[in-house]
Amino acid sequence: MSGISAILTAAGESRRMGRPKPLLPWRGATLIERQIRALLDARVAEVVVVLGHEAASVSARIEGMGVRCVVNPDYRAGKTTSIKAGLNAVSADADAIMLLAVDQPRTADIIAAVIAAHDAGGALITSPRYDGHGGHPLIFSASLRHELSRISEGKQGIREVFQAHRDSVHEFAIDDPMIRLDLNTPDAYEAAVRRYGA
Repeated sequence: MSGISAILTAAGESRRMGRPKPLLPWRGATLIERQIRALLDARVAEVVVVLGHEAASVSARIEGMGVRCVVNPDYRAGKTTSIKAGLNAVSADADAIMLLAVDQPRTADIIAAVIAAHDAGGALITSPRYDGHGGHPLIFSASLRHELSRISEGKQGIREVFQAHRDSVHEFAIDDPMIRLDLNTPDAYEAAVRRYGA
């Protein structure tokens, strides 16, 4: 089993969606259930789910899935607070840390491909790309954990860490536009449902 721990952030509010984004239907389940299954099927060592908005209703949906849930009381202050809350819950012996948001659904095959590229590349950071553009999930070496713990909204979040180690980023191409999928709006969600049969 890979020594990669995944932080799945699912804390934000989604007023435009009409319900908590993690509970949107996706491929016969909810976004959060499908994402957790994909991470586990890709054989990450652990999954840390960061909750915030309507944490009780979301956590009830994923009870028994074998993940560690943490609640970020500061989620309204931005995504960086959820990443840091997740970092605090990641096992101390993790070799690397994968970052993924619940509104960025990925298949187990994509996640496994990013893990394999990270294991083979030996870089500090692994970033998948499609058609010349970066995507997700990203993987950071655990040696960057302290730097990740200091990110803030005012300093560009994880981009600051990414840019500080630009020469140690392993970028590799994946021929799948899903690595760029981000369900930020109702229109984006409906288009994704049509495209991916969700």
